Amino acid sequence: MSTCESRLFQAAVMQSWNAIVITDADLTVGGRVEIANPAFCAMTGYTLEELKGQTLKRLQGPETDRAVIDELRICLQEGRFFEGTAINYRKDGTPYTVHWSITPVRDDEGKLTHFVSIQQDISEHVRADRENRLLARALDAASDPIIITDTAKRIIFANLAFANVTGYAVNEVIGMTPALFRSGEHDEKFYAELHTSLASGNDFRATFTNRRRDGSLYHAEQSISPICDDAGRISHYVSVSKDISERVDIEHALRQAATEDTLTGLHNRRHGEQLLKEAQRRAQVQGTPLALLVCDIDHFKQINDRFGHPAGDRVLRDIAHILRHSVRSRDKVMRWGGEEFLILLEDCPQAAAVELAERIRLRVAAHRDAQVGACTVSFGLALRKPGETTDALFARADAALYEAKRNGRNRLSLA
Repeated sequence: MSTCESRLFQAAVMQSWNAIVITDADLTVGGRVEIANPAFCAMTGYTLEELKGQTLKRLQGPETDRAVIDELRICLQEGRFFEGTAINYRKDGTPYTVHWSITPVRDDEGKLTHFVSIQQDISEHVRADRENRLLARALDAASDPIIITDTAKRIIFANLAFANVTGYAVNEVIGMTPALFRSGEHDEKFYAELHTSLASGNDFRATFTNRRRDGSLYHAEQSISPICDDAGRISHYVSVSKDISERVDIEHALRQAATEDTLTGLHNRRHGEQLLKEAQRRAQVQGTPLALLVCDIDHFKQINDRFGHPAGDRVLRDIAHILRHSVRSRDKVMRWGGEEFLILLEDCPQAAAVELAERIRLRVAAHRDAQVGACTVSFGLALRKPGETTDALFARADAALYEAKRNGRNRLSLA
């Protein structure tokens, strides 16, 4: 990573509106704080100096849910993503409800080195107070991009921060309308709601995707308010915005990390469980068939033991690629754990599911890894029964998989 990129990521962390704390991966002492951004320090009441080298156990208290902490501990020990909600305590002893996610960080060799936790105080009163303070700062801070227009929407003022964000010189935008910055990302309904709100004397707040002078897009959290003269008539409009492109990019990356298996790029188990429940509900409402394929790489432990984990990871990626490119565009492929995969087939009768499983089985068998050679997979297939739960459906498919294993592997077994 270049120095410029490093500074950018550091700024993104330190300026993030979300609370971020980074600890080492030494779980023998609970993970010691190395970095905590200002938002985290503000949320907890501790200074960075007070947090550095300490564990976050100090935030726990009598109302902290022990089951959540136990689940957290297991996830950290296994190097897995964690997300949860619990009651923590500030330095002054006051409780607050926090929702947080923790992502393990590994070096180039795959060794676990740190944990990154992104946290949000979701206490109602604290959140409302924070939103009010943020709004006040946004309206008052001259460093935020600000433009003022007349009632014909012509820009009569733009500050330097606005020029810096958009790439336009101030004298280039004077006399123009904000349509100059339209990106094409918003539909006419969006702008109709904006005009209706302002014409009624109400504020309009939204996240805008705007276009800079060079054609690039940026995301702005924007508040537009009417200004009235002494007679109470609208005379101008003021727009105060904040460039949140970095935050949007980070949130997008975090959403992707929360739903995607990092090794294979497939849906991860947590997201897969949600997809399975949604598919089950659709099948129940629509009365369409729902098939579930459980796939397991044969003798995978021997591959890891004989050729090493890098070779095992390569085999996992290759087979995931075969699975993803063998199914229909609407089908969902998930890495369920280890060498086990799930394929969710909506509106798919048994014959078509069997044909797909056989096609995948043959493609995997035909694939050759330069180091490992040929691999095979076994399948268990189950079709949802009326009224059947997702857990019961998976249990039958999983039992069919083990039947295929017992019968010699490299085959499909039907539940």
